[in-house]
Amino acid sequence: MERAHIIVQLVHIQGPFRGKIQEFTQDRILIGRHPSCDLQFPPDLAVVSRRHAEIVREGNRFKLIDQSANGTFVNGKRVKEGYLRDGDVLTIAQGGPKVSFLTQVSDTPLGEKAQEETSPPQMHQVPEPTPTPQAPSPPSPPHPTPVRDTSQVSYKEAKVNLVIQFGPTLRSFDKVPVTMGKGPACQFQIDHPSLLDRHAEIFYVEGQYWIKDLTGRHLVSINGNPIDLGAPLNPDDILSLTPEGPAFKFLGGGRLLEVEIDAQSPQPSHSNSGEPLEEAPQRKKKKMHQWERQGPFFQNT
Repeated sequence: MERAHIIVQLVHIQGPFRGKIQEFTQDRILIGRHPSCDLQFPPDLAVVSRRHAEIVREGNRFKLIDQSANGTFVNGKRVKEGYLRDGDVLTIAQGGPKVSFLTQVSDTPLGEKAQEETSPPQMHQVPEPTPTPQAPSPPSPPHPTPVRDTSQVSYKEAKVNLVIQFGPTLRSFDKVPVTMGKGPACQFQIDHPSLLDRHAEIFYVEGQYWIKDLTGRHLVSINGNPIDLGAPLNPDDILSLTPEGPAFKFLGGGRLLEVEIDAQSPQPSHSNSGEPLEEAPQRKKKKMHQWERQGPFFQNT
């Protein structure tokens, strides 16, 4: 039987590389400060050993082997050796960097480019206004990403995996739809001043994950393009819940990881109807999330 082509993705959720995603295809990943390490931390990060730990592939499983003095922790528990599962959070020494462990099975041999790639959502061409001699035409409002009206898309509960990383926390769900917002009724609650209580919903239909805007104000966008009511998510899409964030990168396979957005990027100032949007409140100092106060970093719901 042909050996599966598996890509290991390490997502930095705390430490000097926070927000970065590193991918590895080799069978052995060395972690530490030494220049020979595959995941190399800065030399002045003394809490991390020069050769701190390694991740070794055994068949289609991956084993973590600690080689350090300060220890390596998986979901808060110190381990010497142990097999990893998707969504596990690795802490490199007590109080040190944190990375989440994810895997992705590739359909093509490693090193070869896939013949077919999923195309990002296409945009309608917005016709330029006809200039008049009296005055320049006003700018056209942003055109939403063309998608089907999700009110016409029949969807129900689907037993598929969904992993969302926000800040130092990952949460895992074994079914969708999952609502996102700052209200306590949401399955994924985010403490962010720009969000509404029920802001967005992720569901699964026709073999694909979708995002639905629940705001009625076209605040949710994909790759900078406001969506009308809902849109499918394609690998490498950047999903922004508001122009001020938070933003996530969709890695495929039901995995959303927080990314930083450029605060200087121009953002739409009008809704699809042409009415000005209310000014979003300024970003507040980051608070501890509710589920962080409740216990472990990785929870199954």
